[in-house]
Formats: sequence, C-alpha cells, structure tokens
Amino acid sequence: MPARDIYHTAVIKALIADGWTITNDPLYLAYGGRELYVDIGAERVTIAAERDDQKIAVEIKSFLSPSPVNDLQEAVGQYEVYRSVLKELQPKRQLYLAVPKRVYEGIFSERFGQLILNSIGINLIVFDEQLERIIRWIS
Repeated sequence: MPARDIYHTAVIKALIADGWTITNDPLYLAYGGRELYVDIGAERVTIAAERDDQKIAVEIKSFLSPSPVNDLQEAVGQYEVYRSVLKELQPKRQLYLAVPKRVYEGIFSERFGQLILNSIGINLIVFDEQLERIIRWIS
C-alpha cells in the first residue's frame, strides 16, 4: 500500500464534517492483474427514496515539490488512470482530486491550471487543511 498524503487525516475529517461516511481507506481497485489504491472511498446516503446513494473516490495531492507544474502532471496522470479503472469497475462512483486551498489559489486559479481542469474534466475538492473543512466542490 502506498504512503498516505500528509493531508489524509484532514481530508477525512473534512469529508465527515460535510456529511460523508468513509467506506474505504484506501479504496482498493484491481484490474488486469494490477492493484491500485485510491486514497479514500466515501458515500453519502440520500434521504429521498428514489435517488441512489452518492459514492465518491478521493485522491489527495499536496503539491509540495518546487515545481507545481510537475506536481500537476503527476496528479493528472494518476487521476486519469484511476478514472479509467473506476469507469470499468464502479461506474457510478465519482472521482475527485482533493487539494489544499493554497494549491487551488495557486496553479488552479491561473489560466494554465484552469485550462487543465476544464479540458480534462477534473472534479476537484478544495479543502482548508487548518480548519479541516471542505471549502469548495468543483465538478
């Protein structure tokens, strides 16, 4: 199993505070003889009987290297791999990339970051690592 991101606990607390139940920590996926681990699997039960429960997978990225572009490239590649496998195994589960507020206010608020978010269609969770709360959901 891969090492946990430094914000792993903060994101779990933020998801729980937002009404989610953590179901997998990590979310294990196996496909074609390969094993993958998305950081978190969670679900929220809806009150309306006619709606399905919401299920998400969350990959957390800190963006701590000196190059935000390299961090973005790595995050996007991992996101695309997970999204492809989830589409085959659990097509109703929505994948999100969780990033701290400073990352969203940095590279993701720049023209370059917006291009990548929009052209690839990345779902984003922006969280405050100090308050351990979700600030924004972007789908």
